[in-house]
This record gives sequence, structure tokens and C-alpha cells, in this order.
Amino acid sequence: MEKIKVPVPIMSEVFATGHRPEYLFWVGSAGAFDDRYKKVTREFVKILTYFKIDYAVLGTEEADSGDVARRAGNEMLFQMQALMNIELFKMYEVKKILTCCPHDFNTFKNEYPDLGGQYEVIHHSQFLAGLAPSLTPSPNWGRDGVGAGKITFHDPCYLGRANGEYDAPRNVLSALDLQQVEMRRSKSFALCCGAGGGQMFKEAEPGNKEVFIERIEDVISTGADIVATACPFCMVMLTDGIKYKNREENLKNYDIAELVSMGLGL
Repeated sequence: MEKIKVPVPIMSEVFATGHRPEYLFWVGSAGAFDDRYKKVTREFVKILTYFKIDYAVLGTEEADSGDVARRAGNEMLFQMQALMNIELFKMYEVKKILTCCPHDFNTFKNEYPDLGGQYEVIHHSQFLAGLAPSLTPSPNWGRDGVGAGKITFHDPCYLGRANGEYDAPRNVLSALDLQQVEMRRSKSFALCCGAGGGQMFKEAEPGNKEVFIERIEDVISTGADIVATACPFCMVMLTDGIKYKNREENLKNYDIAELVSMGLGL
């Protein structure tokens, strides 16, 4: 079946018409290049289009937030990247940044101000939670498939402990009438997926068990059919955990944007 193409406004083109979009949607490296997370980007764009949100993306002008460079210890590269982005945002008069990645969310919100970049930064879980009264699931949503299963939410470190946001993603799941179960370690006590702090890009350190295996065991112990995530790093690690445990047939991993899109029948 042919995929429906959804037009995505490009900031340079919109800006040239004299219009200033309300939001810059920062796609992020994973959202642009990772095959699995590109699906999340597409579903989120469908949601933005469905609700007629005034936004634009940078397209080929988008680089990287610099988050991983700083976590890995390359402070000079981080500052070069950040200052370049800040100048680009200034040129496009960016006031609000919307992103699906908690790492970019944290960096823009808490670290760019030190270099002169002051913005209202919104994670997509917060944005979707704001739309909760309008997230009316389609009639068939709870009868079979995804909408009928139990779901557990894995808290991303940079959304949860780093920024204190635990309610927004759960409010989104509640708006979709999904049956939620909590892991033994959740919210401020949640276990990292194992990818944060640049760990995604290096070999595992010596130990008895990798972190992502420990975390997927937390997921499995809940009896959930779905583990919901709200971070591209977490999605990679938990998907790897599902494969490692050979649970691909009875345990799925979806981003909350995908769940919203499916729930609305988009």
C-alpha cells in the first residue's frame, strides 16, 4: 500500500513568505536518519497536520544539538555546534522549539541559555498531553490490536529525572483509554535504558549484564503487551532487549506519538 505523503513546511520557505511559524519542530538526528525513529517523525507530523499546528522544520539546515558531543566530553565541539544553532534560530526568530528527543529537549532548555539561547522548549509528550481533551480514540481502538492490550511506560532519563516530567506521557496514554501498568522501577526510580550519556555509541563496559537487558526484564515482569517510550535512544535499546529475549511476537515497542496516531486512526 502506498504511503500517504504529508507536506512538511520548511522554515526557509515559510520565512520567505513573511510568515513566522509558532513552532520550530526540531527533528533531531534519530528522527531524520534512524529507520525506526523516522516512522515516529512521520506519525508526529501527521498529528501536527491533523490539528493544524503552525510549525516548520529546518530541513537541510538542521545540524545537531551537540548533546552527545558534550556527554562524551568534547566541550569545544558542543559549544561550536550550539553557537551555530543559536545564530540560525536567531535568524529565523525562533521562540518555541518542539522536539521528540528528550536529549535535545534537555540541551535546548537547560544548556543553551548559558550561551545566549533562550527558548520555550516543549517535548512532544508535553505537547500531546496538552491536546489530551481532543485525543478521542477511533471506535475500533479498544476492541482489538494495540488499543486492547496492557501497556507500560518507560521513563526516559532526560525527560524524567533530568526535567521532572513524569505525568505528560502517562496523561497521553490515559487519554487514549489504554490500560496502564507500572514497572517496579518507574518515574524517579526508573532504570536507564543504557544509552544515555553517550553510552549508545561505545562498547559495553565490563559487568554481568547489560543495562538494556535488565530494563527489558522489568518490562516483561509487568505482563504488558506494549512498552511505550518517548525517546529515540530508549526505543533502540528496548527494541534490542525485546529481540534479545525473543519476545517480538508478544511484546511491542511504540513511541507515544505512534500510539496517538493509531488511536486517532491517522
